[in-house]
Amino acid sequence: MNFFVKTKGHSEIIEITSKVAEVIKAAKIKNGAILLFVKGSTAALTIMEYEKGLINDLKNFLEKIAPENYDYQHHQKWGDHNGAAHLKASLIGPDLMIPLKAGKLQLGTWQQIVLIDFDEKPREREIIVSPL
Repeated sequence: MNFFVKTKGHSEIIEITSKVAEVIKAAKIKNGAILLFVKGSTAALTIMEYEKGLINDLKNFLEKIAPENYDYQHHQKWGDHNGAAHLKASLIGPDLMIPLKAGKLQLGTWQQIVLIDFDEKPREREIIVSPL
């Protein structure tokens, strides 16, 4: 099972919890866990409180660790300018495992699933949802 999300890149953070829940419901997955995975080496998945201040804090924090406007060796190899995107995605990771009970994601009140696209241009990201 999978779904696609159109992104703008440049550390765009998109809340996808309801879409994941729709996929689980349609697949009639009840108990156990699901594995979420985003294809691509410049995107990541995480769980956070999806709140404007925290969204900006996360973007600013990651920009300090891997600034977009730095001359990464990756740029020299491929001629693109998404070295920071690769580093940020590597830090956060492409996958999540979330428990299910009675067909419901077992997330806390302030936990939402988010996709972060760090690349330097818009993309269509594929999210794979797999029962465990």
